Amino acid sequence: METYILITSGRGPKECNLAVQLVFERLLAEADQYAISIETMREEKIDGLPCSFVLKLTGKEVELFKNRWRGTICWICQSPFRPNHRRKNWFVEVKDWHPAKSTAKMSLKDVQFKAMRSSGAGGQHVNKVSSAVRATHLPTGLMVQVMDTRSQLQNKEIAVSRLEEQLIALERLQKATAENQRWKEQIAIKRGNSKRIFLGSKFKEQ
Repeated sequence: METYILITSGRGPKECNLAVQLVFERLLAEADQYAISIETMREEKIDGLPCSFVLKLTGKEVELFKNRWRGTICWICQSPFRPNHRRKNWFVEVKDWHPAKSTAKMSLKDVQFKAMRSSGAGGQHVNKVSSAVRATHLPTGLMVQVMDTRSQLQNKEIAVSRLEEQLIALERLQKATAENQRWKEQIAIKRGNSKRIFLGSKFKEQ
């Protein structure tokens, strides 16, 4: 079984980014106890410290392990970067992550063709021959109608090409939407009601 999680500082200060690193290292250490395999899918850094990780967790006990971490993590420690800073509580959040699904690759078995009569100029040929083609990509519902030539076969080939172009455009839109959602999830973290609390520079659990 596999699942994905996001560890994020919510665009917090440098101390929160250090907390992200400490949570990541502790999570890796605990994963061995549950026979969980962890793969880093994405890491973002600011000034040399990670502000977020996207991790893929794989193993039989993955849900149990994930539930130990999912939620707000509080690190109580004097700032190692600003010794006179009054704040000592630094928060990060571990939450579920849902990677964007790729659009189905074009396969002719997923395309439904329907012959149609061409419209417009063309004389007697247009009236007698159904050379136009309507092609529908069943998994996505994308549809094109082609009557560029008098050959139904050529119109089918053109229709498939145009469907492929639309699938690429849809893929880009989905990725942009997922990226926007990922950004919103990174900058929005819950503070308080901490799932786990760690203390000091040695990151000992309370």
